[in-house]
Amino acid sequence: MRNLKPIAAAGVLMAGMFTGPAMAETLKVTTFLPPVHTFVKAINTWGEELADKSGGELELEVFPASQLGPAPRQFDIVRSGVADIAIFLHAVTPGRFPMTELAGLPLTHPSAGDSSAITSRRLTELAPEYLAAEHEGTRILWVAVTPPLKVNLANADPSDLGNLKGLRLRYAGSTWQQIVEALGASPVPVPPAETGEAISKGIVDGATFPFEATMAFDLGPVVKYSMEPGLASATFAVVMSDAAYDRLSPEMQKLIDETTGPDRAAWFGALWDEGEDHGRKYMVDAGVDIVKLNDGQIESLHETFASIVERGKESAGDKAAAFLEAYTK
Repeated sequence: MRNLKPIAAAGVLMAGMFTGPAMAETLKVTTFLPPVHTFVKAINTWGEELADKSGGELELEVFPASQLGPAPRQFDIVRSGVADIAIFLHAVTPGRFPMTELAGLPLTHPSAGDSSAITSRRLTELAPEYLAAEHEGTRILWVAVTPPLKVNLANADPSDLGNLKGLRLRYAGSTWQQIVEALGASPVPVPPAETGEAISKGIVDGATFPFEATMAFDLGPVVKYSMEPGLASATFAVVMSDAAYDRLSPEMQKLIDETTGPDRAAWFGALWDEGEDHGRKYMVDAGVDIVKLNDGQIESLHETFASIVERGKESAGDKAAAFLEAYTK
């Protein structure tokens, strides 16, 4: 009997080895955005929250700056299983997400306002009914709408909208290409980081950016005017592959559900709005004249952009009108 005691003790030890704490589940997050971007910082904060609430059993590993693939492939990187979660910009794949991109049409936003906190919450609320089909194979965790992009100009005073005609403006995305053309200007694609130099050398006469980006790319020294309100926004999404979600335990799925959705979208939008406020102050401090359009000018722009809105609705299909009514109410 005495010889059995060491064997029994060893059995208890081995059993403990196999019934110890479960291995942490790590979700891989891909994005083209740099580590310093507000969105990447927000995802890291969310990851810390997940780790804390799960007792370390659910973690995020973020791969920023296109480490897993270029910007246009971010959504497919998740659908193919290379990553579990993606943060991506819809505009980099024109025509693929026509319903979602309706939220980026010119002068289109909820009646409550055009702040990112408001627009991001509203778009996320509508995502299950209107946007899920465009994001097949994934779960939309939340959608984010940028603060509206402003027209920032080297020398032309936008208090007279006719002064925009004939200018060369840096743009990104098909919607903004149409907006620039409707204003009578010429759209010129310029990488964001090269915009300041392009303006200073006279290659372009201005650029379309939110205030936050003008600060990030230091456009204050080369811009004399900026126009308010911003004319159109861009949309981002945070999506998780169905396969990644399905492999989680029910408890971990519940944690994902409870920490995403409209509330998270509004929380993130508020971070963008805060950055936009800082960017506006940066422009004012740099001596930039921020020109506010009057009601008559804004109404005129609605008429100018009407054909862009109609083309967007046609591209999005039968539900476009219902979506826009729900989004803008």
